[in-house]
Amino acid sequence: CRLSCHVKRHYSLLPGNSEILIIVLPVPVIDDVKSLRALVNPEISRIRNIGIMAHIDAGKTTTTERMLYYAGYTRALGDVDDGDTVTDFMAQERERGITIQSAAVSFDWKSHRINLIDTPGHVDFTLEVERALRVLDGAVAVFDASAGVEAQTLTVWRQAEKHHIPCVCFLNKMDKPAANFCIESIRKKLKANPVLLQIPVGSGKNFTGVVDLLTSRKLMWKMKSMRDDGRVFEVKALDRSDDPDLLQVVSDARTALIEQVADLDDEFAELLLTDFSENFDAIPSNKLQEAVRRVTLARKGVPVLCGSSLRNKGVQPLLDAITAYLPAPNERHHDVVERMSRLLVPFADQHVEIPSMTAGNIALTVGLKQTVTGDTIVSSKASAAAAAHRAQNDNEAGKRSRECASVILSGVEVPDPVFFCTIEPPSMSKQADLENVLNCLQREDPSLKVRLDPDSGQTILCGMGELHIEIIHDRIRREYGIETHLGPLQVAYRETVLHEASASDTLDRTVGERRHVVTVELAVRPVDITSVGGSCELAFTEELEGQLSAEMKEAVENGVHSSFLQGPLLGYPLQGVSTLIQCVTIEPGTSPAMVSACVSRCMLKALRLAGGQVLEPVMSLEVTVGEDHLSSVLGDLAQRRGTVRDIQSRHDNKVLLATVPLAEMMGYSTVLRTLTSGNATFSLELDTYEAMNPQEQNTLLKRLSGLL
Repeated sequence: CRLSCHVKRHYSLLPGNSEILIIVLPVPVIDDVKSLRALVNPEISRIRNIGIMAHIDAGKTTTTERMLYYAGYTRALGDVDDGDTVTDFMAQERERGITIQSAAVSFDWKSHRINLIDTPGHVDFTLEVERALRVLDGAVAVFDASAGVEAQTLTVWRQAEKHHIPCVCFLNKMDKPAANFCIESIRKKLKANPVLLQIPVGSGKNFTGVVDLLTSRKLMWKMKSMRDDGRVFEVKALDRSDDPDLLQVVSDARTALIEQVADLDDEFAELLLTDFSENFDAIPSNKLQEAVRRVTLARKGVPVLCGSSLRNKGVQPLLDAITAYLPAPNERHHDVVERMSRLLVPFADQHVEIPSMTAGNIALTVGLKQTVTGDTIVSSKASAAAAAHRAQNDNEAGKRSRECASVILSGVEVPDPVFFCTIEPPSMSKQADLENVLNCLQREDPSLKVRLDPDSGQTILCGMGELHIEIIHDRIRREYGIETHLGPLQVAYRETVLHEASASDTLDRTVGERRHVVTVELAVRPVDITSVGGSCELAFTEELEGQLSAEMKEAVENGVHSSFLQGPLLGYPLQGVSTLIQCVTIEPGTSPAMVSACVSRCMLKALRLAGGQVLEPVMSLEVTVGEDHLSSVLGDLAQRRGTVRDIQSRHDNKVLLATVPLAEMMGYSTVLRTLTSGNATFSLELDTYEAMNPQEQNTLLKRLSGLL
């Protein structure tokens, strides 16, 4: 490995001094990625565990590629369209130009170790984002500057908020003609507090650099050709020779930044009022940077930077912001370090085995048989208790105001599947192999569910979307060499009741010499079904609460919950049903199993008396399309029983917001490409479950009855 020259020159900026600093970064010339060298464990305060998250096509993977290149860990700039990026290494990712699974890479930047995870932007793989964020310390939210906050941006932002992840925003694609500084979009749609750290110099094809508001310096990328890799850029102090309009914008923006940070950070406000009350502009940039870091870590504000990853502009300052503002692992209270028999450092699809790993780093382990995504592994219960005790002592010694965090990580919340289909091996001899493959895939991807149909004996795949199922099928063929056959995709409907109804039932059965007698009275009624979760409710009368033993109460609950899983119409799970247990009479000697059976039978009676109603999942759809093709898209949605909520303008495009039944969205991506000649994008997210109209329900009942 040989290095090019590393040029660095110290300088001071005096009044009227327009000295220019040319930055040339070290360039390793190697045959493979740099991470495959011997790794040294850095100090924990210099580690940054981050994720890259965004809407589809906002530029996550391209930004990651530029980071690796400028850090010296790749020798060529990868391109999503060319299918040669480091983190999109799956065949399906390179063919489709999308990220499907999270990929981890580690690299160094200015004496800091950055462990980075590139996450998917498609809603079908939202669990990949969820399970990555729960173990990360910070995140970079990438935005398409011409589109602002989009549908999946909201989803991943909510996921980051749930795990209390400090974030940095990067407004990408500033070189696009329709690019704008979408600060208001971040403030209104994400309910965030953007802290603007940079002002763009130029816009569209004239975008040439940024002004750093902390230092009032201009960072310029003077591209001499399309092949310029952006490694060399100029850092120049603003002076009177610069554009007066730019100087005024920078002055106003820096003043607003200082005032905003002072409102959010008491320590900075006190410094400002005591030492720099006469001249806010005299505040040192390092003091302002420290205050921005405190604001970011406290999640009171979100630093905002801008650039164009594809045009190689603005990525190096983003790397500086990651190390400057996002937390180290010891600042996020991830207190367990675990011992593994074999540890690997990931670099996308390549790995390096290492003997040990210090606290705060990210590594892989292999050979786990029972562990699934979402588990927290400790060497023993005693070690977990000892870690919690040490954390408590550290908490008291540091006199922190917040309570000590648990050493056990919160589990992953897996959303319910919305698509399902049958899967069959090419022959019965491959059945056992297919079962092993599906078990492995479920451990890797908890959003994939596999179940056996008790009536037909068929294996059912349940997933988050049409693309999700398609990718799973393709992976089974490519990675495991099994040519499986998929049945038609079907929708995960739900059932509810139309009216309130009561029922009673008595079970009197003798098994051997033991007689089991139980009588149950209960009532069911419909409740709100508008929420996505739409849980079913169970309650006992006050009199029963005190009469039933814990064992018998559990038996009653088991009987009711088993009925919730299979509705009376088509056998789909129930949603929005409230059950009140009014009376339970149990003769001595009756087993809990008999009580559960009687309750289930009584529930079935009540549900049939109440009348059934099929609920279908309704999706929130966002389509970005040119105005020329808007009428075609609207006409197609009308045929799909879609309801248009709003049509917004986004520069030269229209953004169509609608709700559409999931059953009508089969193959929509292909149809949309045909209607718009490939010039449209869309995203789907489960919105709610709604009652089907009688005509549609009758059609569904006839179709399913014919299949049965």
